[in-house]
Amino acid sequence: MTDPASAPPRRRRSLGFLTPERIVDAAMTIMERDGAESLTFRRLGAELGVDHTAVLRHFGGKDDLMRALTDRLLAESLEGFAPSPDWRRTLTDLARRVRRACGAHPHAAALVAARTARRDAEFAAADIVIGALLQAGLQGREAASYYRALVDIALGYSAFEASRLTLPADIVAGERRAWSREYLALSPDRYPNIAAVAPHLPDVDSEDQFEVALELFLDAVELRAARA
Repeated sequence: MTDPASAPPRRRRSLGFLTPERIVDAAMTIMERDGAESLTFRRLGAELGVDHTAVLRHFGGKDDLMRALTDRLLAESLEGFAPSPDWRRTLTDLARRVRRACGAHPHAAALVAARTARRDAEFAAADIVIGALLQAGLQGREAASYYRALVDIALGYSAFEASRLTLPADIVAGERRAWSREYLALSPDRYPNIAAVAPHLPDVDSEDQFEVALELFLDAVELRAARA
């Protein structure tokens, strides 16, 4: 019988298979399986069957990897997407796609949604959004400002939802019950404005607030463009 201590080390995979895309795939797998805090270069190396230094040949550091993950979410959002002749439909469809991509990878989205990728998918998405805003009638600085605002709304809300998806179910359920318990029980004398709408808060909680925020934003774009 061969002594395990004297056995040759397990052969590592050939590095020819290692690409930035495969590394990002592995990073997504680790985060969605074990949580975002589990993502390290050593864990990536173990997941891919290579030394972690091999991963560092493709990504200069954690920041570089985070930007690649951000771009992956945007790339998934753009798969099969084509702008509509209607600027409002273009922005609505793209915002919903970003939301779905974040919902499919909640741990990754919660970690990187605030990042700026500075890569191809982000540039492509930015060009589509700005083009739709120009089509709507906005120009110059106003178009740039509304582009940033829409990105923040779509990614910010999607990251918020993604964070909720990573919480234990009992905590989420408890927070939802707050609208029908604690808020309804507040003193009207101390909190008169809350009391005025408290009976409606449980119903509103069941609405899709992403769609509400998106609709309000697009209405504002239409109003601003008409004024211009």
